[in-house]
Amino acid sequence: MDTKNIMIVGVGGQGSLLASKLLGHLLLAQGYDVKVSEVHGMSQRGGSVVTYVRCGDRVSSPIIDKGEADFIVSFELLEAARWLEYLKPGGQIVTSTQQIDPMPVVTGAAQYPENLVEKMKEAGAKVDALDCLALAKQAGSSKAVNLVLMGRLSHYFGAPEQAWQEAIEAQVPPKFLELNKKAFELGKNA
Repeated sequence: MDTKNIMIVGVGGQGSLLASKLLGHLLLAQGYDVKVSEVHGMSQRGGSVVTYVRCGDRVSSPIIDKGEADFIVSFELLEAARWLEYLKPGGQIVTSTQQIDPMPVVTGAAQYPENLVEKMKEAGAKVDALDCLALAKQAGSSKAVNLVLMGRLSHYFGAPEQAWQEAIEAQVPPKFLELNKKAFELGKNA
């Protein structure tokens, strides 16, 4: 198998670390060599964060360079656009339509960009955008956006449903398991 590169991007505190651990567990269980990076960014301060997940027959580095990402999974619309140059031609973006104002917008120094989905498509990206926050709330918690996104990402991976369920069970604490499984299903079936 060729190496697959997945970037998980968002704003600190949204659950990108659990998403990357779940994805790493899933891919390891499928027999791939997997490298998962640390979280980069100001995660404790609500800043931009990114994790890299790379898998294949043999993966030597956890880092993804510009133009190499097969997938960008984004918790927030502007973060998807911010990392667009890392997407390879023909790559896929899976993003929540949620908008979180960055500090320049909060302070009034800038405005949140409009029509980001259209702009990313015009730049040549395939974009699968959905309201993951609404689906997470429907599942029972606004904090389940990460599992909604993983459910949506499952459309683009050849891993069997049972493998996803086992990865969720391995990474999610038992008291939150049913809620997170529901969030995964809502994302998958949206």
